[in-house]
Amino acid sequence: MSVAPPRDPVLPPPRRPWGILVLVAVVVVAVGWLAFSSVGNALVYYRTPSEVAELAEPPEEVLRLGGMVKEGTIEREEPGSAYELRFVLTDGTAEVPVVTTNAPTASFREGSGAVVEGRFSGDGTFEATQVIVKHDENYEVPASGAQPSDNSFVPGE
Repeated sequence: MSVAPPRDPVLPPPRRPWGILVLVAVVVVAVGWLAFSSVGNALVYYRTPSEVAELAEPPEEVLRLGGMVKEGTIEREEPGSAYELRFVLTDGTAEVPVVTTNAPTASFREGSGAVVEGRFSGDGTFEATQVIVKHDENYEVPASGAQPSDNSFVPGE
């Protein structure tokens, strides 16, 4: 019997986690690409009346125009005729007359923000196919017993 010291066990070389790091990098890039490629489609851009006024001619393509509904400019057709709404959209510097045959929501009123989608007619009036009313993000509870105000016009009434 010989007494020899035990041999050191043969250990595998230390592993470097390159495979895991590459996999994590690929996943991060894929998630980032998916997130940011859909953000571009979800963004809604609009022009202001001042931006449109700076152009030599009003654009012919469909666009969105945003601003405030100018005080004293809302005109609605009387009941019994085809619904038509006229108002002026302003940004404080320039003004654009708007006409639409689509009834906006009840929160549409003078002094409120609005974004309209449509195109300019030959006479410089913006013919809106859609009226989107901007609202305040702060909700206030109505006073006890108060009724909601109704500024909307419902065709046929």
